[in-house]
Amino acid sequence: MSMTIDSAAMEAIRRHGAETFPHECCGALIGAGDAIREAFPMENTTSSGAARRFRIGPDAYRSAEARAAALGGSLLGFYHSHPNEPARPSAYDLEHAWPNFIYVIISVGNGVPGDTTAWRLQDNRSEFVQMAFGVRS
Repeated sequence: MSMTIDSAAMEAIRRHGAETFPHECCGALIGAGDAIREAFPMENTTSSGAARRFRIGPDAYRSAEARAAALGGSLLGFYHSHPNEPARPSAYDLEHAWPNFIYVIISVGNGVPGDTTAWRLQDNRSEFVQMAFGVRS
């Protein structure tokens, strides 16, 4: 499995991760097929500690779908940061993910964006599979 992400979308994810540190940032991935064209920042509405969790509420989800439709694309998935942790899905991520989406995770160490990875959940929800990706200018 592979995907591409526009350089402006990647930069938006990096910037959002740095701005929200030490809390997790989150947002939507908009594009077509496996080509991400835009990273749409969203508010982390978790009530269980934003430094270790993120939540995207139903109104924000609808806003992301509307944004995708306005751009002539689709909601392809979501991104979030892992402050001072590796860019690997956690057990919490596994419990809350949906198989039909791409998940981009960025590690933000001491406020500095670092490794970025992409994942897709297996249809049986047993595990994530890492996706290869390239950044397009």
